[in-house]
Amino acid sequence: MHTEILQSELPEDMRKLRGLPGIQPVNGAWLRVDDAYSGQMARRLALLDRHRVDVLACPEVAMTPALEVLDNVVPLLPALGYVVQDAVVQCPDGRDVHLDRKDPLDTLGRLLQCDLCLLHKPQGAQEHLLGAAVLCFPASWSLHEKIGRPMMAIHSPVDEYDDSLGRRVQRLLDGVQVGRPLWRFNSLFYEDAELHQPRSETAPREDLSPSESRPFNRAERQTLLRLPESRWVLFAIHTYVVVR
Repeated sequence: MHTEILQSELPEDMRKLRGLPGIQPVNGAWLRVDDAYSGQMARRLALLDRHRVDVLACPEVAMTPALEVLDNVVPLLPALGYVVQDAVVQCPDGRDVHLDRKDPLDTLGRLLQCDLCLLHKPQGAQEHLLGAAVLCFPASWSLHEKIGRPMMAIHSPVDEYDDSLGRRVQRLLDGVQVGRPLWRFNSLFYEDAELHQPRSETAPREDLSPSESRPFNRAERQTLLRLPESRWVLFAIHTYVVVR
């Protein structure tokens, strides 16, 4: 077992499930650093270095919003234990990360414990699309299958994500306001603690409920923020893995 990637426990506000979609306002900082930061970041760096094509997608249309995320994140870092000096950031695990404005999602992937997805709604579209992402820790989905697709198509293998829930989620995405981030969480159960769990929608997992054969509780803290300039929506996913 790779204990260095495990959190010691779930945050208190993530121990009782809420009904779908389970959205609530963010109280306090939306970015987090927890006790698994060093171990999880080591896994992220290995994926970005060796499997970048699988975990990062940033088409040209998403470059401006991606830079906007970087510019909005950097001022938040000192409060979380980072040291920011000009174009270099010292992370809580002691690493230095150069702020590469030509590759903003890669930079963010090397700084932050959470994955980042950028959603936008093109003019005339009915739904938001997945426009870009740094997704090192997918929970049974594939970035390359989902990039550029609308929300209903992205969630097509999920039984609970029916037309009614899809409409509610779209209203939520339309209504996210600048400076008023929202969050929800889920709870899944896996046979192993591996964070990188890609899976094709043609071979979906049949069961993610708790059992003796699935001892790891994997919970995602999912945050939605409206970017003030581009008006894209940032969907951040902070992954917790604990032993049941």
